[in-house]
Amino acid sequence: MVEMLKSYLKRLGEGEELESVRADFVKDFSEVDATAIMKAEQELLKEGTPLSEVQKLCDVHSALFHTTNLYDRKKEIADELSEHPGHPLETFTKENKEIKKIIEKGRVAISEGKVDSEVMEKIREISIHYAKKGDLLYPHLKIKYGISGPSDVMWTVDDEIRDELAVLSKIKLQDECWMNRFRAVLERVDEMIYKELNILFPNCAVNFTEDEWKKIYRDSKDYGICLGVPNGVWSEAEKDNEVPDNDHAKDEIVMPGGHLTRQQLIALLNTIPLEITFVDDKDRNCFFNEGPKVFKRPGMAIDRDVFSCHPPKVEIMVRSIIEDLKSGKRDLVPIWMEKNGRAMLVTYMAVREKSGNYLGTLEIVQDMEFAKEYFQN
Repeated sequence: MVEMLKSYLKRLGEGEELESVRADFVKDFSEVDATAIMKAEQELLKEGTPLSEVQKLCDVHSALFHTTNLYDRKKEIADELSEHPGHPLETFTKENKEIKKIIEKGRVAISEGKVDSEVMEKIREISIHYAKKGDLLYPHLKIKYGISGPSDVMWTVDDEIRDELAVLSKIKLQDECWMNRFRAVLERVDEMIYKELNILFPNCAVNFTEDEWKKIYRDSKDYGICLGVPNGVWSEAEKDNEVPDNDHAKDEIVMPGGHLTRQQLIALLNTIPLEITFVDDKDRNCFFNEGPKVFKRPGMAIDRDVFSCHPPKVEIMVRSIIEDLKSGKRDLVPIWMEKNGRAMLVTYMAVREKSGNYLGTLEIVQDMEFAKEYFQN
């Protein structure tokens, strides 16, 4: 099955007409498990096919799905979970219904020749939906269960959609070229909904444990509301949310500079007006301080490979930075950026013993917007 599907993907990648391949596909398969398509993509990646090529096939194989009677038990399980009050899949599904509505508003606006700012602002709220997928679903599916297709391919598409919408929102002249680009990105958003419902959510549904879903539910509370869809209340998860009292909670931690109780240390780290992340020498996330964050840090990411927490296009940069810090080539890497319209400074620092032995990387995120008033006339 996988080999045959790979042959279809390769034919499409070599430029064969979609209709020609589609005819063979429909003739050979009356029912297809979406997981097989995803496995074929993973095989192509392992064989050395560039991610950019496999990502191009993502939209094409989804088009193939639409021509078949695609249905399996995974989809049924995902549908059942999406109807459970407060379950993360219920929230994701409700968000997709709202995204569908704004897509239709966008299409109507195109037909009328004018896309107003309200429609653009609303459609860009899909960034919240995509951020939750990127932080809570893709990495866990890849690292814990070895299903890398969504992380390697769909995550890249999410980023491309967000980037395109950001560019279009800054262009004032809505000429024919702009309208064509906006129409195309709406189609990609619509297609992503289909991929979530038929590929991503079913694979999460049959793999993630109830305990893992509860952790995702709790982590999802740190994200904004997407298109007016609040997180529901999952009563079972709320009951499990109490942190048990720890016999060692009052134990003091003695350090060269003094001593602190566990509670004092936690409160101190949470009081510092920075987003703090520590990654150990094995590249595992070991610690995040608590509190609101511009760059979300889900609890499920603890003990997970730090690289898995970044989309493919960012992962390359993070790997390069950490390698430089490990090797001693650099001790500090500052990165200035704009996030949500605010100036942000992200600093990566090597953490070393006095002997120079590398212990890990400290990442500090600081909102620098406040500093502008001191440098503007």
